[in-house]
Amino acid sequence: MSADIERETEPNDETSSRNSARVHSTASGLLLVDKPQGWTSHDAVARTRRLAGTRKVGHAGTLDPMATGLLILGINSSTRLLTFIVGLDKEYLATIRLGAATTTDDAEGEELSRAPEASVARIEPASVAAGIRLLTGAISQQPSAVSAIKVDGKRAYARVRDGEDVQLPSRPVTICAFDLLSSTAVDGFLDLEVRVECSSGTYIRALARDLGAGLGVGGHLTALRRTRIGPFRIENAQPLAELDVAAGLIKPADAATRVLGRLDLTEQQAIDLGHGKRIEVTAAVEDDGTAGAAAPLAAIAPGGRLVGLVELRGTQARTVINFPPDETAAGESS
Repeated sequence: MSADIERETEPNDETSSRNSARVHSTASGLLLVDKPQGWTSHDAVARTRRLAGTRKVGHAGTLDPMATGLLILGINSSTRLLTFIVGLDKEYLATIRLGAATTTDDAEGEELSRAPEASVARIEPASVAAGIRLLTGAISQQPSAVSAIKVDGKRAYARVRDGEDVQLPSRPVTICAFDLLSSTAVDGFLDLEVRVECSSGTYIRALARDLGAGLGVGGHLTALRRTRIGPFRIENAQPLAELDVAAGLIKPADAATRVLGRLDLTEQQAIDLGHGKRIEVTAAVEDDGTAGAAAPLAAIAPGGRLVGLVELRGTQARTVINFPPDETAAGESS
């Protein structure tokens, strides 16, 4: 995205100051943002920093500029929760174009090859269904060479830009669902509208590439929208252009217990954990298994404040990540 376009879409100083005043700069929580096409994830973070009045903003999982949809942002101490969100499963809606392969496996790359229109026209629905089945379940996937994966400390896409031939190793991923919603013939191509549920680390454009290669006509991604990350859905996200930080902030305790197991504390336990002491655990622990067995628990004080994230060792719990009382309180009173 050009700098001129970015400046045109940024709020003016008056709007930015008014929105920043809606949330104190120490407020903490998560924001669900609907990222528009043409913006990078970094652009979205930069805009939110201005609106939230803090530099402490991070995101849980990059979206390419071409992609739209759910971006989860952490504000202040809640950036510490992003580690446990990045690895959650995801859902996407996408358009796969069969009939051409590109250098980037999506519409932003240069065309590498194009199949004859007659070859595309001969693709049978049963062949598409069979190709999708082969790419469903536990599979091995080679990421695109222009991905953000680091190779010896440098992003793969940067190495490609510098003229290097980058071949990334395949990795195991899980495609829980790969559903064909519709198919349409368009100008000698076959466009497939699909829904994909997958494990973290899956590249949807690699699915498009591999489906097209398996059918012998080439394929690439022309549209991508992320609709879910773990328990967080796009329906609850705010458009980036209309972002109201105070109204959209998910409280730290709420955010943590959506992702992690919950440990309810007594007043004394909350005080002890805040002082770095270990506590004896006798209360039942709520855990839906979302973040995995090795994940810590969200320790919640009687008033609903997130004291920190704790790990259990036998009958004792110790804090692994603290949450400042003043900051979480500011976020929970917004």
